[in-house]
Amino acid sequence: MVDETEKPQGVDLSDFTSETQETPSSPLSGEKEKELEREAILDVPVKITAVVGDVKMPVRDLVRLGRGAVVPLNKKLGASIDIYANDRLIARGEITIIEDDNIAVTMTEIMSSSASSAS
Repeated sequence: MVDETEKPQGVDLSDFTSETQETPSSPLSGEKEKELEREAILDVPVKITAVVGDVKMPVRDLVRLGRGAVVPLNKKLGASIDIYANDRLIARGEITIIEDDNIAVTMTEIMSSSASSAS
């Protein structure tokens, strides 16, 4: 469970903005221009992937798989799963069941910018 008293953490949008040099002819102030850049980023689609586990196997074994085959993964039941945004590790979490028996992921740990860029 996530401690409700913890301050919510989010992704620092400054990691995704480009540094622009202010020009004297710019009608917008530097801060206003940066705010507009950040605002434009909010509508960019991002692919989120939650990895439950993985396995490596030879093609020989892969082609022998059929309906009902069981493929063991490298994670234990209840272990945290990795959450990626555009193939970049951003968080860890746990699988949760939500309405109508759908599954979701509860983020339990948000990676720092330096930790996620090292992977």
